[in-house]
Amino acid sequence: MKSLSPALQAHLDEGTTTLAWCWRITRADGVTFGFTDHDRTLAFDGTDFEPESGLTASEVRSGSDLSVDAQDAGGVLTSDRITETDILDGRWDNAEVEVWRVNWADTGQRVLMRRGAIGQIRRGRLAFVAEVRSLAHVLGQTVGRTFQATCDAALGDARCGVDLENTAFKGAGAVIDLLRDRAFTASGLGGFASGWFTFGTLDWTSGANAGRRTEVLGHDVTDGIAVLTLLEAPEREISEGDAFTIRA
Repeated sequence: MKSLSPALQAHLDEGTTTLAWCWRITRADGVTFGFTDHDRTLAFDGTDFEPESGLTASEVRSGSDLSVDAQDAGGVLTSDRITETDILDGRWDNAEVEVWRVNWADTGQRVLMRRGAIGQIRRGRLAFVAEVRSLAHVLGQTVGRTFQATCDAALGDARCGVDLENTAFKGAGAVIDLLRDRAFTASGLGGFASGWFTFGTLDWTSGANAGRRTEVLGHDVTDGIAVLTLLEAPEREISEGDAFTIRA
């Protein structure tokens, strides 16, 4: 049950209301954004809730059990606040969301309706739809270790104990020549045997894909030159000179 302030309750009892939805979204990098479905900017608690995104919400999909409640919030990609690049780069993934019901005529009259996190984001050419999951989604995450025939640790994590920052497992290089959309020759890896980085990870440190990580499908050495094949083609084009860090 929601606890309403006497002022907001009195406003609701009037029958004719001036209500709007407001979303406060805090990304993992600490940047906070405010959006509203009202036609002008609203402000409270140090956040400006802007209407430019055209953000609108669907009905809440809710159950009486411990299943995850969800709601979709959709908007356009023409806003400077929500860009296709940021969505592709995963900057909105798992962002914290607060959903408020606000009297736009007096923003002091408001109630926090729900709190959650952004889940799946579906995007089109000019618009996006973000799923807002309730806090119950945390209960679906695995806690602790799983005992099984194969190792449940990821290579390099605290459970594994292998230090992937060791130069024996880590290299740095740059693209020499693009062979296909996900294969290229690379400099800087001459000291590693063929196949050493197969099924490893590659982090782009410059170029259009800087900051993104991808998996390595194959690592071959031909005439002393490394040839890397990625599991999937990056979202953006690879160019000669793009630098990267690679781990086994």
